[in-house]
Amino acid sequence: MASCWRRITSLPVASLLRSSSIGLTRAAAVPHLYRCQSNTATTETKPTVRPVNAVCQSQLQEFGAYIVENLPKYVQRVEVSHGDELEIMICPDGIVPVLSFLKDHHSAQFTNIVDICGVDIPTRENRFEIVYHLRSLRYSSVVRVKTYTDELTPIDSCCSVFAGANWYEREIFDMFGVFFSNHPDLRRILTDYGFEGHPFRKDFPVSGYVEVRYDDEAKRVVIEPLELAQEFRKFDLHSPWEMFPAFAERNQNVAAVDQQEPKADEKK
Repeated sequence: MASCWRRITSLPVASLLRSSSIGLTRAAAVPHLYRCQSNTATTETKPTVRPVNAVCQSQLQEFGAYIVENLPKYVQRVEVSHGDELEIMICPDGIVPVLSFLKDHHSAQFTNIVDICGVDIPTRENRFEIVYHLRSLRYSSVVRVKTYTDELTPIDSCCSVFAGANWYEREIFDMFGVFFSNHPDLRRILTDYGFEGHPFRKDFPVSGYVEVRYDDEAKRVVIEPLELAQEFRKFDLHSPWEMFPAFAERNQNVAAVDQQEPKADEKK
């Protein structure tokens, strides 16, 4: 569109006025502009998918190879996911060196830590996966650093590199039970005092182990072992869609038709 506008403005003003004075239409006087407008008015039939920037993807791949060359001791694998997001898989001993490199290196400058989250995969030997999300405002890019551990092996805290990682690591410790060594204040942050277990583990029951209620006699909140009385249990074997009237009527009609149709043995 900018090239069309430059071509239009390069035409002499007198020629435009002369073409309009002899009765030509605006489309004839400015053909390039109308041709561009007609091209942009076409209907898009393809789905709306974020296009992959090949230049950005190649730059991320080159930067990932550069990280592998500089930190071969810690980096285990590098890949580009979702088109423009770099993922770096490292060993647990390389958390502080790799994050320090990504933060302080001039070609990286990932100075903002967006989030730290955990993933529990019980089938693996190292069941917990710790994921660090970093952002570079200088280069407008995101990098994802992944490492792994188990229930007993602690990993190094990155609070010395990113001060904002304090509460993120406390949340992972509270929800997954992952220990962070050299953390300034490693204690629970979301669950109550005296809580046992880690709710985001796959083997943690949905109902939990204890219940909290207010005791009128003690005049305080008490924590007791979970007890599900039979009268409070509700067994609903129907799918949630059958609760709506339209689906319920259709299911009743199908059941009535099935009852009316004779069986194959009866026909014989």
